[in-house]
Amino acid sequence: GLQAALAVTAGLRVAERPGSTGFRADTAMLDSALSLTAIGQGTAAVTGSAGEKEPWNGEFYVSYGGDPARVWEEARQHGFISAGGGTWYSQTLKLLSPGDRVWVKIPKTGYVGVGRVMEAVQAAKDFTLPTNDGVRPALDVLQHGAEWRALADDPEKSEYFVRVQWLQTVPESQAFNEVGLFGNQNSVCRPTTPKWRHTVERLRAVWKVSP
Repeated sequence: GLQAALAVTAGLRVAERPGSTGFRADTAMLDSALSLTAIGQGTAAVTGSAGEKEPWNGEFYVSYGGDPARVWEEARQHGFISAGGGTWYSQTLKLLSPGDRVWVKIPKTGYVGVGRVMEAVQAAKDFTLPTNDGVRPALDVLQHGAEWRALADDPEKSEYFVRVQWLQTVPESQAFNEVGLFGNQNSVCRPTTPKWRHTVERLRAVWKVSP
């Protein structure tokens, strides 16, 4: 049940209390937590509303947004996804490795992009972006960089970034959404519900993305 799931994730330091350094939790432990509980709050959505389950298809789900400072057009332009404001949100970015494919959804809006991970997760203060003036700190380039800079030295609340090479993106106003598509609260997860397989198949068809 949900209480047991929360107990497991708390034990694995995924949902740390303020002031902790939970972002350094072991990735293998995090993987285990995801496969068992999908970080607690998203359990039902990841395993299916009726408990349906199937082998993970190798495709990662990403939820991007939840804060006005996360501007999709910037992520689309510069090639990244990010999460932060608490280890519950940022920790799952550690699941991503170079070469992984991610399907990105803006909560309550729809799917807006698919891409390949280029680099492992980096803290906001370490993340850089190529610009016409050369490579610069992301916090100097992004619209809300000053807000993230104020939290950059707090390992729990800091924003964290993953560099992505987009294969297909659409503006937020053209997000794809319909009844029956997968959704989840986790920043990153590996769904094992048939609904996720259906979602990826639909997005591949709509965006003409090869397997």
